[in-house]
Amino acid sequence: MGFPPKWCKWVMGILESARASVLVNGAPTFEFKCNKGLRQGDPISPFLFIVAMEALSSMLRKGCDSGVLDGIELPNNGLRISHLFYADDALIIGKWSRTNIMNVVRILRCFFVCSRLKINIGKSNLYGARVTSLEVVEVAEAVGCLADSLPFKYLGLTVGANMNRICNWRPVYDLFKKRFS
Repeated sequence: MGFPPKWCKWVMGILESARASVLVNGAPTFEFKCNKGLRQGDPISPFLFIVAMEALSSMLRKGCDSGVLDGIELPNNGLRISHLFYADDALIIGKWSRTNIMNVVRILRCFFVCSRLKINIGKSNLYGARVTSLEVVEVAEAVGCLADSLPFKYLGLTVGANMNRICNWRPVYDLFKKRFS
């Protein structure tokens, strides 16, 4: 990403010097060297996470540019979307095809090899729009993730519901009402 070597050495120094101890009945045990990652609460942690997610974002973008992934194109010659990130959450979006989904899994494996940050596929969900639930289940089993159906909640908002219906706005209305009171 173009960071100068001196800066990279500083970050590696932080990562390699991490030491911790465990509190047992309120008393710290002996210190031990952390083999992976940072100390909990380290101020550089969010920044390094963003750098890592930028790498994943670049891999997904390159996959779309090379034709390996097929994202969703918004109407009226709009943007092509392949992924959305929020904090430590990722939403990968694309046209439904077994090849497209398997290529996403391959990119996630490459990301793991490069970063040593493993995506827990077993905790991931696969959704399909305008496909049968049987198709979703079959592909989810092949990938090793969970099959789910629309609509679903993402960051507190309902995705995949008809938002022209008043009843689908009820949770948003209730949340605002609760916060204002």
